[in-house]
Amino acid sequence: MKMFGKVGALAVCVALAGCTGTGAKEDDKKVVVEGSTEPVAVKIVAFNDLHGHMEGPSGKVKVKGERVEAGGLDAFAAHLSAMRAENANTVVVCAGDLVGASPLISALFHDEPTVEAMNLMKVDLVAVGNHEFDEGVDELRRLQAGGCHPEDGCQGKDTYEGAAFQFLAANVFVRETDERLFPAYQVRTFDGVKVGFIGLTLEGTPAAVTPTAVASVRFQDEVEAINASVAELKEQGVEAIVVMVHEGGYPEAKLEDVNDCPGISGPIVEINAGLDPAVDVMVTGHTHQAYNCELEGRIVTSAKSYGRVLTEIDLKVDPRTGDVVSKVARNVAVTRDVEMDAAVAAHIDRYRTLVAPLADKPVGTQTADVLRGADEQGQMPLGVLIADAQLAATRAPEVGGAQIALMNPGGVRADLVFEASDGGVDGEVSFKDLHSTQPFGNTLVTMTLTGAQLRGLLQGMFREGGRNYLLQPSGGLSYTWSEGEPRLKSVTFEGAPIDDATSYRVTVNSFLADGGDGFAGFTAGTDRQGGVVDLEALEVFVRANSPLTSPTERRVIKE
Repeated sequence: MKMFGKVGALAVCVALAGCTGTGAKEDDKKVVVEGSTEPVAVKIVAFNDLHGHMEGPSGKVKVKGERVEAGGLDAFAAHLSAMRAENANTVVVCAGDLVGASPLISALFHDEPTVEAMNLMKVDLVAVGNHEFDEGVDELRRLQAGGCHPEDGCQGKDTYEGAAFQFLAANVFVRETDERLFPAYQVRTFDGVKVGFIGLTLEGTPAAVTPTAVASVRFQDEVEAINASVAELKEQGVEAIVVMVHEGGYPEAKLEDVNDCPGISGPIVEINAGLDPAVDVMVTGHTHQAYNCELEGRIVTSAKSYGRVLTEIDLKVDPRTGDVVSKVARNVAVTRDVEMDAAVAAHIDRYRTLVAPLADKPVGTQTADVLRGADEQGQMPLGVLIADAQLAATRAPEVGGAQIALMNPGGVRADLVFEASDGGVDGEVSFKDLHSTQPFGNTLVTMTLTGAQLRGLLQGMFREGGRNYLLQPSGGLSYTWSEGEPRLKSVTFEGAPIDDATSYRVTVNSFLADGGDGFAGFTAGTDRQGGVVDLEALEVFVRANSPLTSPTERRVIKE
């Protein structure tokens, strides 16, 4: 592994000798172009995990040690236009989660506004990610093909024309036909040379979305899918190959710049090691990290999330052989110190106006920040507050008779930040604020679990490779865990150890109830009773408990 330079230092250029890595004879299936022998310059602009974040800024990123505000599709489009102007041979690609878990301005309209913004910016190719499946396979097909939503129609417009870009899904197959849901790849030709683009999601997508949403499709191993597509591309004479995969890694040290790579760990390292050497570049996502790495001679990048970073990749391709002979990558922060793109800004303003009556509706107040981030023991203040809201919504016998609620950490998407008001109400919490914390629209499900089943589920929070998924408990339930064995030390309810033979009424969201995040044990719950949408439960709770304070009761305890 090698660290690329900072933004100002232009990263690293890896020069290759034109080897295909296939073992074929040098002249087999090569692209031969008459005329100029000068390398053809091709620019790829990549991003990932936008999640419908149209408005900016959408957060901060580190640039040369300083945190700078970034994001917003009006600025994103301006930076993209500047990059595209440098080379007519430009392709714009996304490594998944373009939509899903989106802010209200996109989610209220089933993410059509984000797709339309991509059309305005002439995005070319989007690999499907797990969140593309949040509303099911049929809805994803509609986003591609167009047509009004079957239930809500075309809100605020006469029609929805669909995506001008192409979704790619090399490892997603329709069970009924065993055909791919979307194409595996697309080939683009520039000045006579071919470049292949393969797109796919993580094999583990069914564990990352509501399982029923993807019941009609199956997901293939990432390496198998990529290498099979590479073989097809090489049969077509394509030697320059780029992969956009919705899976990623984790930097092994704190980053001071979006171009750092102090070594990465995680699934992408294993995927990279198994790939055909013909793959030149891998654009990654899913982990919401920024890195710019060289792994085994291959560029591997990730552009953080929410449209805060763009990755600029410059290739030079030999017109005689079709091989990539040099490649350079750099991550660029989408700063807002640029002249905003007028067309995209107008598009955002249009939907901002449409959503404002609901988004700006006051719900309550707060006296301090309630943060989603876990403390040193693994407790998330906002996570346990949401669990309390879900318990309150299902506690009465007629709505479930719940005694306990558990919230999955990945379902908490944003902080509730206290903001002082100039002439208004300090710490006002709007519906938009609440939606940003829980944008999935899951319903609540209350079920009966034995103490033994509950203990088994909590033991399942600790996964191989040291990744923990610490469920956030409602008041009255607590557990103690350790880095050593056994990982789960104890579980108590109302001050006493849970009893394996006793039955408990437990509320979770429908994502967990269907076995999401790898918690298949919830599917064994009996006497299931459906409840309200999770966001509605949170809204009622905030109204009843304002002004909100950050919960201080210790429920997740690290020994």
